[in-house]
Amino acid sequence: MTKIAVVYYSSTGNTHQLARAVAQGAEEAGAEVRLRRAAETAPAAAIDSSPAWRAHLDAVADIPLAEPADLEWADGYALGTPTRFGTPSAQLKSFIDTLGPLWATGKLANRGATAFTSAQNTHGGNESTILTLFNIFSHFGAVIVPPGYTDPLLFAAGGNPYGASVASAGNANAASDEVLTAARYQGRRLAEISAKLVA
Repeated sequence: MTKIAVVYYSSTGNTHQLARAVAQGAEEAGAEVRLRRAAETAPAAAIDSSPAWRAHLDAVADIPLAEPADLEWADGYALGTPTRFGTPSAQLKSFIDTLGPLWATGKLANRGATAFTSAQNTHGGNESTILTLFNIFSHFGAVIVPPGYTDPLLFAAGGNPYGASVASAGNANAASDEVLTAARYQGRRLAEISAKLVA
């Protein structure tokens, strides 16, 4: 059975929605999936200044924190993050920075890798954030698995060929049915390609 790790950070819930959908898609393709969240690194005062941030953090307390072992275990992995000035969040980057020993021993190479993101608006850095994660995948020696334009359903979600993304417009849990469908497709595609890589 193909093993897929979905590791993400979400402050108010939008990237969390996408992560669950990517995980569901991989499971639909027959993969064993680990859904993991990056640890929160912001100070409590910052979190408590936003009721949506605090509510989401409390709501996902039962989701295990990501560890390097989760990526070592996986045949393919998906990373998700809200955009921060066109780049990944500090929380996800902090997790990525723990992967040096796996990278140095080649344990992240030759595996499928894909990315997803959210921003407040359509042009808020979604594509540049995903492309930044692609740079990281290249350093890992992973095989980047974008959705591309491989299914017409992707156009209903905005037609982003790099990965599922959502424009939150300031609303938590803003992903449309079309975007969630695209994210599930992306998870299925990751599982299917990863299975071929390990066959």
